[in-house]
Amino acid sequence: MRVDVLLPDAAPVAAPLASPAQRSGSPFAALVDAAGAILDGADRAEQAFAAHRGGLQEMIVERARADIALQIAATAAQRATQAVSSLLGMQI
Repeated sequence: MRVDVLLPDAAPVAAPLASPAQRSGSPFAALVDAAGAILDGADRAEQAFAAHRGGLQEMIVERARADIALQIAATAAQRATQAVSSLLGMQI
């Protein structure tokens, strides 16, 4: 079985210090961090719309991107859990 690493299409959020996921080099942690950054972007778009500074279309697109990123992260976590469970259930 071959698992391809999913790379988010969002640019990483600039931070002065590297996050724990960036320091550890874990692809799953990087995926979760990217999903969190996309969720933050969706929240900012919603706040901008509520303050009459942003458009409805932008808010809807950002929320849809965040929902998809969250679904991908949840699916990756579920598959990783299934893989670990299968490995631990093997009788050697």
